[in-house]
Amino acid sequence: MRAHQRGGPEQLVVEEAPVPVPAPGEVLIAVHAAAITLTELTWDLSWQTRDGADRTPVIPSHEVSGVVTAVGQGVTTSRVGDEVYGLVDFDRNGAAAEFVTVPATAVAPKPAKATHVESAALPLAALTAWQALVDHAQVKPGDRVLIHGGAGGVGVYGVQLAALLGAHVIATDLPQNEPFVRALGATEFLDYTTHRFDEELAPVDVVLDAVGGDTLSRSYGVLSPGGRLVTLAAPPDQEKASQHNIHAYFFVVTPDQQELTHLATLVDEGTLRPIVARTVPLSEAPSAFDPKAPRAPGKIVLTVTN
Repeated sequence: MRAHQRGGPEQLVVEEAPVPVPAPGEVLIAVHAAAITLTELTWDLSWQTRDGADRTPVIPSHEVSGVVTAVGQGVTTSRVGDEVYGLVDFDRNGAAAEFVTVPATAVAPKPAKATHVESAALPLAALTAWQALVDHAQVKPGDRVLIHGGAGGVGVYGVQLAALLGAHVIATDLPQNEPFVRALGATEFLDYTTHRFDEELAPVDVVLDAVGGDTLSRSYGVLSPGGRLVTLAAPPDQEKASQHNIHAYFFVVTPDQQELTHLATLVDEGTLRPIVARTVPLSEAPSAFDPKAPRAPGKIVLTVTN
């Protein structure tokens, strides 16, 4: 699935393209499944190199699960035949294809107890949640953690991981998602259509925000002094954070082989559950980006015959 000029789903076409060749340090993966992010077609790096040069035609979808079919010079962590999953950097061609090349350091053995479809739903969203809660917020047992959008792509893993880290988890979302979000590990739930979290919640230690806008603006005041606000939507207002005596972070997820390996272990132990919203065959991949399609919790995964 490629786009030859910048735009939305209307630019995506399913067509033949050359099989990529792994460079030194890379692996070639025969793709079994690839997950999309609905907003990725709006990202500059989906269309440009890091220095701003146009790189069309481009292939979207940056989460992959499949089998290594070739390795580049110097690769020692993967062998032909290995089942792996991982995160493709955003300035590279993605995995909405039969084959994709990825740095060997960006993949890890897939969870043994998960299918390729389930494994593809993990890398971007679960890594984001892990890096937000562990690397940035340094969540510890007993922390009160507020997660905006508990049924969202990142939220479903944020709720599970925060609970696994021993936190008291509070999640916001639509009312119909309350049973699902509580089953993931949320102790408290707020329907954001009828409740204002900043007026009703006792102070929290950590906020994970993937919504931005007004939700982000109201999140500063709900944190205890010294609290940690991690937002994925836009860089936070550091002056406002200073006024509230809190720490505020913004980051973009990066591939991390060690963390991917740890997440796979959690899945195999049964303590982390991959969440798949629905599957779409690669031949119908443009429809996966339809913003009007019904939404369910979790990731949309493209299935590839390989």
